[in-house]
Amino acid sequence: MKLTLTFTLLLACLFPNFLCADDSAVLKIGNRRELFVDDYLIDKMQNTRLVLHRPKDEGIAVKFDNPWEGHFSGYCTIIKDGNLFRAYYRGLRKSGNDGSPQEVCCVAESRDGITWTKPKLSLFEVEGHKVNNVILAHASPITHNFCPMLDTKPGVPANQRYKAIGGTMGSGLTAWASADGLRWKKMQSEAVIKVKDVPFKYMFDSQNLAFWSPAEKKYLCYFRVAEGGYRRICKSTSDDFLHWSAPVLMEYRHRGGKAPIEHLYTNQTQPYFRAPHLYVATAARFMPGRQVLTDEQAKAINVNPKYFKDTSDAIFMTTRGGNIYERTFLSSFVRPGIGARNWVSRTNYPALNVVQTGPVEMSVYVNQDYAQPTAHLRRYSMRLDGFASVQAPYAGGELLTKPLQFSGNQLKINFSTSAAGGIRVEIQDAAGKPIPEFTLADSREQIGNEIERVVTWKTGSDLSKLAGKTVRLRFVIKDADLFAIQFAK
Repeated sequence: MKLTLTFTLLLACLFPNFLCADDSAVLKIGNRRELFVDDYLIDKMQNTRLVLHRPKDEGIAVKFDNPWEGHFSGYCTIIKDGNLFRAYYRGLRKSGNDGSPQEVCCVAESRDGITWTKPKLSLFEVEGHKVNNVILAHASPITHNFCPMLDTKPGVPANQRYKAIGGTMGSGLTAWASADGLRWKKMQSEAVIKVKDVPFKYMFDSQNLAFWSPAEKKYLCYFRVAEGGYRRICKSTSDDFLHWSAPVLMEYRHRGGKAPIEHLYTNQTQPYFRAPHLYVATAARFMPGRQVLTDEQAKAINVNPKYFKDTSDAIFMTTRGGNIYERTFLSSFVRPGIGARNWVSRTNYPALNVVQTGPVEMSVYVNQDYAQPTAHLRRYSMRLDGFASVQAPYAGGELLTKPLQFSGNQLKINFSTSAAGGIRVEIQDAAGKPIPEFTLADSREQIGNEIERVVTWKTGSDLSKLAGKTVRLRFVIKDADLFAIQFAK
């Protein structure tokens, strides 16, 4: 045994990667884009911190001003299909029980995600109007929370290119399909996720969602339940969208420990479109009984008297599969805006899906002015990958990654510096020893503000001889933000 240990140590000295070569802790990231939204890549940080970035308010995108839309419109979903953007949402002018016959599903369309119009369809007659933007009506309670998706599963039949789920406790979650996203049919008559199969007393009453995961090669469904007096989230999986696994309750983690349990009214979990192995959740955090407005303020904005006793905002979470959400950031992602109308019940609920709306921009949409005549969908913008970053001050700081293996021959970074700031990158072996030609002294400082900058050293940018080996990345950062990295060809 002593001889074997001596031989092992000798190999470790001669070949620093030896001890980590088969270590399950080594991250196999290949050529995936990795965002600094959690601690996944991070081993050590010195005078740096993870920072959540709040989106920029870009104004109203869609007004809920048709006679069949109105005050209680909501549960929005944004889908980008090629060059066409669609916003699906519930239309409802008067409050009532979940699944009331007046609920319809509406659609708005855009070619850039910025300027929206409502198509003139004649699929259903609603409120005496034969021409409207309604794509589903007279389908209570499904229209309460009808939530479409664009099915990206390889080989999906053309008439099922779009899918959707909807329903309440009275119906269970039912599955629908469409060829064009406008004309919908049930995939089967009975619910695909039934009330009797969910081990909770209350469920389904808000927006529930599903998507195809290219990383897990399964459909995932995230839906609302009640547990321990809180609005919680369950997850189920499927191979065919019709038969779903027993649901599991999602838990919350904050920097390695437990995160506080809060009411999450909607979860809006989605594969991030530039890194689909990473699911981001722009959830609506509901604060029941946290009243902000006085009766006089509520009357002045003409909010429904039942809908100003609570308040809400948007938070940001991530998950990489399993039953854990990482709540790396406990603070809000989208804060309520200035003015009384932003501090009523069930406003500030994000729409499902973040989409790209420009060469360097993505957008998240938020349902605002709920239960008011001015109810609308609002757009907020961010830089691509810009949910969060590793940030260092003027004094400078460092980040060291966990051991990882990559494929490709270049390292690209999404970053932003001040005129005085910069980022340098050192590549180390598994034991933390700088690799010749890729030391800090060899690194060329990266200065600027770009979505994809190729990192260079004195010898250039070619990393092909390190591909497949276990390495660590050391980032030395001054007055800058590092949003994401990707190894690529």
